[in-house]
Amino acid sequence: MDAPDFTLTAGPTQASDRVRAALGGPILFDYDPVFLERFRSLERKLAAMLATEHPVVLMQGEALLGLEAVARGLTAPGTKWLNLVSGVYSMWFGDWLRSFGAVVVTHEVGFDEAIDPGDVKRLLAEHGDFERVALVHSETPSGIENPLAEIGPIVHESGALMVADVVSSFGGSELLVDEWKVDACVAGPQKCLAGPPGMSIVAVNPRAWAAMAANESAPRGSFLSLLDWKERWIDTDRTAFLYTPSVVDINGVNAAIDEVLETGGIEASIARHALAARATRAGVQAMGLELWAKNERYAANCVTAVRRPEDVTTVGTIAHIRERYGVMLSKGYGPLADKLFRLGHMGPAARSFYPLVAVTALGRGLADQGVEVDVGAGAEAVAQVISDGATVATA
Repeated sequence: MDAPDFTLTAGPTQASDRVRAALGGPILFDYDPVFLERFRSLERKLAAMLATEHPVVLMQGEALLGLEAVARGLTAPGTKWLNLVSGVYSMWFGDWLRSFGAVVVTHEVGFDEAIDPGDVKRLLAEHGDFERVALVHSETPSGIENPLAEIGPIVHESGALMVADVVSSFGGSELLVDEWKVDACVAGPQKCLAGPPGMSIVAVNPRAWAAMAANESAPRGSFLSLLDWKERWIDTDRTAFLYTPSVVDINGVNAAIDEVLETGGIEASIARHALAARATRAGVQAMGLELWAKNERYAANCVTAVRRPEDVTTVGTIAHIRERYGVMLSKGYGPLADKLFRLGHMGPAARSFYPLVAVTALGRGLADQGVEVDVGAGAEAVAQVISDGATVATA
């Protein structure tokens, strides 16, 4: 089977020619001066894009590695966590914490809703002894974005540490790590940044480093050890890696970041993703379909989730669209697998008329199966939002 003409999924996303060329570039010795400077430069650029003054750690492994490293580093038997659950990923994060011996209090809302900061403030006041609070900023499986900007300062004021999964929001939504009082967060390069999926980008501030250092259960001498990174890389002259880094992934992520910086920077990237998300949502609703998010106010910038109409399946519809139209979309994930479709608008897919391709492909795929949709109205709605956005950008 050939590759699809359009990959408009929830990630990994399409990569640019520049990124693909970088991935095929020379594999340098990891202690070559050129590679050492490329690695250090990437750390600096990512810290600036995350709006943090503190060093970031580049762990060689998909973002789940970084999330587990943070969870283990900040958890000992009996550590009390408040886990804010609004989707699949936050639910599974709680399972991890319990397996490490944490005491986990779960606050869960419907997977088509966002966490209310008022509820967080109330829970912190009622319990008074939470040491950590976990939140997924952007729940990719359900297209829901949580108000981290409001929740972070509330958690900070309580004295607990704010831990955030920002894997799919980084590069597509506003993210101010230091200002929002996020103590530890993990991002991934394979979503809105449109890089390869082999790296965890981990930001840790002094409060979280101190908590890890005081935790006798924190991994040491392990691939998951953030403390080893701090002591043997960050706190030294950055000339001795803990293990052989993936030169290929560093090359690819570096190219992706440079592309973002050279096309208006992080602010322009966020604006592109916000416009693509608005256009996609408008198109979906104009066709007569229903967004998964109960309120568009908290619909994510990275992916638009659409409720599955009756009498079709997500698997069958996705397969039909790929085969007939050459467009790869995403079904739901975990317990949402057959409840929704996901239209990705990340990286290159946030540009130009890619949202039009995603919306019309979904519309035609459903119409082919007898679902009543107005594909023309959807296409017009997408085009109008994009046109209006382009007019504003050039005004």
